[in-house]
Amino acid sequence: MSFSTLGLHAEIIASLPDGINNPTDIQTQTISKLLARHDLLALANTGSGKTLAYGLPLIQHQLNASDESLCLVLVPTRELANQVAATINEIASQLQLTTVCLTGGADKVEQLQALTANPHILVATTGRMLDLLADAAFDAKRIKQLVLDEADRLLDMGFWQDVQAIAGQISAKRQTAMFSATFSAELKQKAAQLMFQPLEVAVHQPNSTNQAITEMLYLVNKGSKTKALIHLLEHNQWRQAIVFIGAKENADNLSKKLSKAGVQTTCLHGNKTQPEREQALAEFKSGEARVLIATDLLARGIHIDELPVVINFELPTYAEVYVHRVGRTARAGKQGVAVSLVCHGETAALNAIRELTQRALPLIEMAEFPVTDTPSSGESKRAPRDKQANRRTNNKKSIKQFQSKRRTPRS
Repeated sequence: MSFSTLGLHAEIIASLPDGINNPTDIQTQTISKLLARHDLLALANTGSGKTLAYGLPLIQHQLNASDESLCLVLVPTRELANQVAATINEIASQLQLTTVCLTGGADKVEQLQALTANPHILVATTGRMLDLLADAAFDAKRIKQLVLDEADRLLDMGFWQDVQAIAGQISAKRQTAMFSATFSAELKQKAAQLMFQPLEVAVHQPNSTNQAITEMLYLVNKGSKTKALIHLLEHNQWRQAIVFIGAKENADNLSKKLSKAGVQTTCLHGNKTQPEREQALAEFKSGEARVLIATDLLARGIHIDELPVVINFELPTYAEVYVHRVGRTARAGKQGVAVSLVCHGETAALNAIRELTQRALPLIEMAEFPVTDTPSSGESKRAPRDKQANRRTNNKKSIKQFQSKRRTPRS
């Protein structure tokens, strides 16, 4: 199937970037439905081409608009907002349409000035959008198309109340579309409150990972993870790698260790300022840094052409996040590798991922790093006598009770 069969204007098709010749599965199944102004619930893996699946219809709606209507795309993070805005603007700008990115951490005065110029498509994080609506920066009723990108992350990251508040201020006669890599029962229930008789589209099994990704999971001691990571980076020909980790502090520590080992590394997490975030991404995208260490919050929207590997230094707390993490590789029909370093303490997290994705995900050991840790039995290792002593300590009320009893000297 070609783009011309989906109802898109010839001028839009002519503006597509080089290399985009035929629509992906998600684009094939959604573009015509969105052009017909149906509300839509779309399930699509990360990297499947969903930005253009909703971006191209938004552009056509604006070309056809006879009034000053607006389109709004809401996303969970600044990085994703920048990526989406850049992807849409690459095409829209050729057609004299203006795309504005609205995120926290950027100059609000500049954003207010951009809004006065009557842009056509807004891409925003929820917090900054609410801020601008509170300032009455523009007429929210002009928004006739609303897209929620990575809707599951908007929910998981606690932004759904913001989404509802924004939806309550824009046009009630809008078209609403949601795109997500995973769909929980809770998300579907909340989606129903914002949409009117939505059509449902799924181009893969719910909560599944991209079939073009080779997943490898290594069982290692918790204390061996850093050395195992360095070993993998040294013995593979990966041009670049994104390493996911849970805590911001751990990200910085790991970055220092990799740098000491001679691995060019940059780091991306919530304690970084916006200029620092942009610099880290620029260093990684340019190849100046071979490894990008990222927390989940800041990893949304990172798109690296032909990224060969994603490495889970730690498994995520929520199984759905695993699907999003590994989706950073094997994008646009390319092949990719997802490596996870798993210790015995992460067994529960691994089992949750297996249950969600319905994949066996077997663990293998690395010959260079034999596993000596043992699985936790779930029982306390403290001796019974120690527990009794602890209870006696907790029952003491005064300092005198902590003083040792003196023995009476023998005569």
